[in-house]
Amino acid sequence: MTTLLISLLLAVAQAAVPGVRPLLGPLSVVRWWDPPPSPYAAGHRGVDLAADVGAEVRAPAAGRVHFAGPVAGRGVLSLALPNGLRTTYEPVRALVSEGEAVTAGQVVAVLTEGSHCPTPCLHWGLLRGEEYLNPLTLLPRPTPRLLPIGAGPAGQTPSPAGV
Repeated sequence: MTTLLISLLLAVAQAAVPGVRPLLGPLSVVRWWDPPPSPYAAGHRGVDLAADVGAEVRAPAAGRVHFAGPVAGRGVLSLALPNGLRTTYEPVRALVSEGEAVTAGQVVAVLTEGSHCPTPCLHWGLLRGEEYLNPLTLLPRPTPRLLPIGAGPAGQTPSPAGV
């Protein structure tokens, strides 16, 4: 029974991709993931994260560089991750080469000009095969914390009914 439980826990751990943020500091989403209803329909196949030109872009997990180069005049970096996942970044100047192994948290690119947002942003995408996924699902979920009554934000005292 113990061996079965340990095997299950190891399988779950291997299925999970560690969530390293692609940018340092708090993430500010400029445009959310909006999956298209069909493969060729309009939608937003990733998230746009506010960042300054020159910001370092990190690998969310260990993997291998799938593609690094220009696409339609913009720098693109694609990393193959565990479990058939592939993450993409643009517009970037890749600091790694195709086929190169990367580690979780490694700086793999630098944000460049050429964003489709009104201000500089990093477009971050995630795919499993041909299916687009929300890249924010790679990030660890925050741990909820319950506060005692009266320990809310400065100047606010939550009521028992609001807890």
